[in-house]
Amino acid sequence: MRNIQIVSGIALIALSFTSCKDEKQENAKKTIDAYVTYVDSVKNVAADDLKADWKDVDAEYNRRAENAQLALADIKDNAAETEKINTSKVKYEEFKNEMTKVLAPPAPSPKQQLRNALFGEGKIGDDMSFAWVNAQNIHSVYQQFVHTVENNKDSYSREDWDEIKLMYEALDSRKNTVEKEGLTSEDNRKIAGLKVKFAPMYTLNRMGAKSDETAAAKK
Repeated sequence: MRNIQIVSGIALIALSFTSCKDEKQENAKKTIDAYVTYVDSVKNVAADDLKADWKDVDAEYNRRAENAQLALADIKDNAAETEKINTSKVKYEEFKNEMTKVLAPPAPSPKQQLRNALFGEGKIGDDMSFAWVNAQNIHSVYQQFVHTVENNKDSYSREDWDEIKLMYEALDSRKNTVEKEGLTSEDNRKIAGLKVKFAPMYTLNRMGAKSDETAAAKK
């Protein structure tokens, strides 16, 4: 009788262990299924509609992806579940690439690209403020401006040259203010040399660009 009780007890323990193991495996599969469902639900939303909440969406994805990966350890034969995770991972990465394009700032206009090249990224915007130019940096500003024009003079259109002239005159106007703020005679001399270099380069190439455009229009 005692032997029967012992055997029954062992069987009960084994059954309980199996039941816990099955429950753990079932929960693991649910975690993976929840991850797959999340990815599919994200992909079904238009990228533009997720812009405002994208950081939260991506953080939630990373949390679910990590949990799904950990859940694999609780599944004995997990080849099918691994395939499900990998498929969803590929889907999400493709969608994330799409979101990267949506979230990217718009490309600057050709005019803004020219200003960025002449003065530095974002230094001169639509307000055309030169307040950041002072007695300490104005020589380097002229230097970058003139050298940039010299290096790219063959690629500028007539409209580019008109914009360059506008920017040059605005910089000159700022120089008149900066001179009263302690511009050194040495920097003033170097700037004068750059101005002498710029003037004929502008005149010659502006005329050449206009002639090229006129000739192209006649074809």
